[in-house]
Amino acid sequence: MKLVQSDVLIIGCGIAGAAAALRLSEDRERQITVITRAADPEESNTRYAQGGIVTLGKNDDREKLIRDILKAGAGLSLPAAAEILAGEGPRLVQELLVERAGVAFDRAPDGSLDYGREAAHSVPRVLHIGDATGRAIIQSLHALIRGRPNIRIVNSATAVDLITFPHHARDPLAVYQPITCHGAYVFDRADGDVHRYLADFTILATGGLGRIFRYTSNPEGARGDGLAMADRAGARVINAEYIQFHPTVFAAPGGDGFLISEAVRGEGGRLLTPDGRAFMAEYAPEWKELAPRDIVARAIHREMVMHDYPHVLLDISFLPANQIKGRFPNIYARCLEAGFDITREPIPVVPAEHYSCGGVWTDADGRTTIPGLYAVGEVACTGVHGANRLASTSLLEGLVWGRRAGESIAGAGKIPAVDPGQVPAWEPGVSENADPALIWRDMRTIQYTMWHYVGLIRSSVRLKRALSDLYHLNEEIEVFYRTTHLTDELIGLRHGIRAALVVATAAKLNRTSVGCHYLEDGKQAGVL
Repeated sequence: MKLVQSDVLIIGCGIAGAAAALRLSEDRERQITVITRAADPEESNTRYAQGGIVTLGKNDDREKLIRDILKAGAGLSLPAAAEILAGEGPRLVQELLVERAGVAFDRAPDGSLDYGREAAHSVPRVLHIGDATGRAIIQSLHALIRGRPNIRIVNSATAVDLITFPHHARDPLAVYQPITCHGAYVFDRADGDVHRYLADFTILATGGLGRIFRYTSNPEGARGDGLAMADRAGARVINAEYIQFHPTVFAAPGGDGFLISEAVRGEGGRLLTPDGRAFMAEYAPEWKELAPRDIVARAIHREMVMHDYPHVLLDISFLPANQIKGRFPNIYARCLEAGFDITREPIPVVPAEHYSCGGVWTDADGRTTIPGLYAVGEVACTGVHGANRLASTSLLEGLVWGRRAGESIAGAGKIPAVDPGQVPAWEPGVSENADPALIWRDMRTIQYTMWHYVGLIRSSVRLKRALSDLYHLNEEIEVFYRTTHLTDELIGLRHGIRAALVVATAAKLNRTSVGCHYLEDGKQAGVL
């Protein structure tokens, strides 16, 4: 079992982790280690962001963007955080993404930047590259990272737990000291061992938790790993009940569909029932299809429940075929593979889990309540998103707070390194090999429990049942985990049940129905 020491350990390498690494690497004496559970370092939630990234468009200004963020957040967004995003974000998009990384955003026929409009935005302000914006951004950022010799990327490495004192300190008197973070225990999928990765500062950039729900737009690795580790370590977690469900995910048999970007509705796409009836004016006459995501998702859900529809339809076929193929080449191709030509017919869609608006509490620079530990991106809660995220602000938040965390650590200077002798090596204490069937079944139980009881529409009875079932399952999984040789899937299962308990508990404790926490029998706060 090896010991890896760095100045900074970054867990995750999407836009937030990459932005932090690039800022920190400006000091060539600083050593940065970035770990990712994926075999491909570019694999992250960022890669699957279709719609785009917010900036300031034509006839736009900072105050308009702030107002839209606060309005979409249902009154629970932190104004100071919205001001940071609107004030620093557009400049970073230009300086880091356009000028340094060379991201080639789509252009209008006259050569100017092509700004898209998405739900709850008062003006067009979303930059995009077809319908694969996130993929283009992360490829460009990783090209920069590969040119920085003081950034080491370790792939196929799964974080098991944060190394925190006094939890992992050999000295029993450390119990009298406040909690501090000194890195992480990391499972190497190549050699099957758990290694100690020690660092002065650790940044969680692990992305979301969509895979704890049965239906999600999130990739395979989005299991809530960072949230679970931070919660176990004692970091403060807030707003975990605010889980945003995307209204339009391709309605694939078996449930593993793919995201149909909100930009489709931004380009004029209309939501219809299977018999051709437009219905959004009944639920949001002001916005119709461009209403905030929670409103659109619940409207679709209600239509499906009331009329027993298996899905609704999203129609953009009235636009010229070349325009559709040019703006949405990946959506067009994937739908065509599934047997639907979106230039000629509508797309069958259903709501699915999409984004966690809450997470590990951070201050304006990404610091958590545990000294030495930062959190950036979807795993963090900066306060920007409140009770419901404004479309296409997630990539910008990751960019801004990744950069801010890097600035904060860079300005902190050196701190005394932890004595490796005080950090015990991993002690597996196992007796059997993991049974993939048991892991798969337990994960499915988590996913169905969260989908049916802690999903789009909640009630106190459903939440009570969810917690009862999840607590029982958690006990079984802990025994399984402590008596079984580790695999990435088993680690993810343990992270997943912890993340599910965090979300379900927060939902049970919040009796006010607001934003994307819709509680049938709770106090209403002016939501649909």
